[in-house]
Amino acid sequence: MTRRVIVVMLGPVAWAPPGTDPARWRSALAEDVVDLVATLAEVEPAIAATAPDRPLAEAVAWPGMPVYDLPTNRVGTALDAATRDGYDQAAVLAADAPDVPGLILGKLLRPLTSRAVAVAPATPGPGLLGLAARLPAPDWLPELDLDTSDVELVRAAAPRTAEVAVAPGWRRLRTPADLATLDPAVEGWDTTRVLLGG
Repeated sequence: MTRRVIVVMLGPVAWAPPGTDPARWRSALAEDVVDLVATLAEVEPAIAATAPDRPLAEAVAWPGMPVYDLPTNRVGTALDAATRDGYDQAAVLAADAPDVPGLILGKLLRPLTSRAVAVAPATPGPGLLGLAARLPAPDWLPELDLDTSDVELVRAAAPRTAEVAVAPGWRRLRTPADLATLDPAVEGWDTTRVLLGG
């Protein structure tokens, strides 16, 4: 049976709604993403964090959830950690997309049955929502940052563009415009919702 993991990558959050404590905002976003990943079927959850973010990782992790200590917020370091843990496939997901549907994450992992890598763009960009790869990750995969890398960078590095599947994208909450697209009727993102006043 294929072992799959989704690793929530903690990273800097440069914006918070006016009147909202930036640390609480960042924690709420991460908690909602971790809670979603922890409840998905046929995939195991994990968190990746650099040393300064270890306290946040421990605060939002579920009991027994692995926390990978990384030297940098690079996708490759998280994939390497998942490889060492014996996983066959891994997805690395941004921690600032609290309302991302589980279906989107399933579509990020599904192409790995026939492709080496799959990417989901942040919409709007720049950046990626997440990246998934068979493990160990291919040697051609470049150093990637979810905040600044894009689909074309990954496809250009592949020996054949067909090696990289493009999955549906989703928004990350990085600007006031992103915040305005939240749909209160969509289930989930409970901690972020409460912080925003219900």
